[in-house]
Amino acid sequence: MEEGQRSAKWYESILNRRTMICVFTGFASGMPLYVLFQLLPAFLRDQGVGLKEIGLFALVTFPYTWKFVWAPFLDSYAPPFLGRRRSWMLITQVLLLVSIACLGSLNPEFSIGMIAYLALAVAFFSASQDVVIDAYRREILPDEELGWGNSVHVQAYRISGLVPGALGLILADIMPWSSVFVVVALFMLVGIGMTLVIKEPDTAARLPTSLKETVTQPFIDFIKRFGWKPAITALCFMFLYKLGDNMATALSTPFYIDLGFELTEIGVVAKSSALWASIVGGILGGLWMIKLGINRALWIFGVVQVVTILGFAALSEIGANSWVLAIVISLEYLGVGLGTAAFTAYIARSTSVAFAATQFALFTALAALPRTFANATTGYIVEAVGWTDFFLICAVLSLPGMVLLWWLAPWGGDKKIEAM
Repeated sequence: MEEGQRSAKWYESILNRRTMICVFTGFASGMPLYVLFQLLPAFLRDQGVGLKEIGLFALVTFPYTWKFVWAPFLDSYAPPFLGRRRSWMLITQVLLLVSIACLGSLNPEFSIGMIAYLALAVAFFSASQDVVIDAYRREILPDEELGWGNSVHVQAYRISGLVPGALGLILADIMPWSSVFVVVALFMLVGIGMTLVIKEPDTAARLPTSLKETVTQPFIDFIKRFGWKPAITALCFMFLYKLGDNMATALSTPFYIDLGFELTEIGVVAKSSALWASIVGGILGGLWMIKLGINRALWIFGVVQVVTILGFAALSEIGANSWVLAIVISLEYLGVGLGTAAFTAYIARSTSVAFAATQFALFTALAALPRTFANATTGYIVEAVGWTDFFLICAVLSLPGMVLLWWLAPWGGDKKIEAM
């Protein structure tokens, strides 16, 4: 009977309304970012824009790094409809739909500056949506479901990349780019529909008493809970852990194009081959984290991350081989998808529910910082050393974050859930 009760509790932590909400939040959150990282670079490269200029477009993602600056405002002010979280979700999602749809209507030859400004607007609205969605998810998920909920969110986040990265590229071969961006933008209706049907979390009803309190208290709370040295170590880990992986995937679509793959081939093989891996990795990885904990997931991901980057180096040497491409991308989505879920769960575990929006925004912004700065230099590095050596450099840069796991996430540091 006791075993049956534990099993029932375990299944309830997996199959519930919160899990479905995480699916939709992940899709709505990921899609705009993949527009900037996959569809926009393909559009620019196809229109003759150079790698250096495309690499510099990573700078438009600064809002993902600085979103903690206006996160307190989103935490302390509630528009007079739908509640604090849902109202900001709806506003940002509508703005994303409009701004993404407008991207493809501009000609890079004459309006490259305007495209950059519009891409910056997409990044700002997307980062703002992330602030609210991350806080909402932290508020509705109990601690024991953080691993699973974030795994579902991240896998849906990654699967959403198939819209701009697969469907968008396939459509680009048969219709104008302006129409492609409109079709992709309409997928934001998924997030808008979710926002209209979900309920406002109970914790969101307790607004801070002042903006000053919202700005200062999250930082004071974090330092008190960790202590100065552990807190600084944790922040360094958040900065370094995804550095090599982010750099390696920054120019993935131009990399495939330079190898000689056609746009349709990239859409079908490079992107769609990740679908099964994302689903399997998301389901098994999330279940695995529930049973074994976040720490071990971080270790395993760290190893897979390095192997995956080396896979890109091997692909660079082999050339335009569709089978190798499918294997490399499948491994990336299977392993990196799991690891990103574990990393996000670690960040969620480091926040307190009382200051979810600001702390989550600060930590995820710190994690995005190397992606913004390093990715802006990737085009220069590739042109200086070539694709193969570039990926080897990325593999080396992924190691410092692994070293910090000895102190922050020891292998046996998580408590197992005795549910199976």
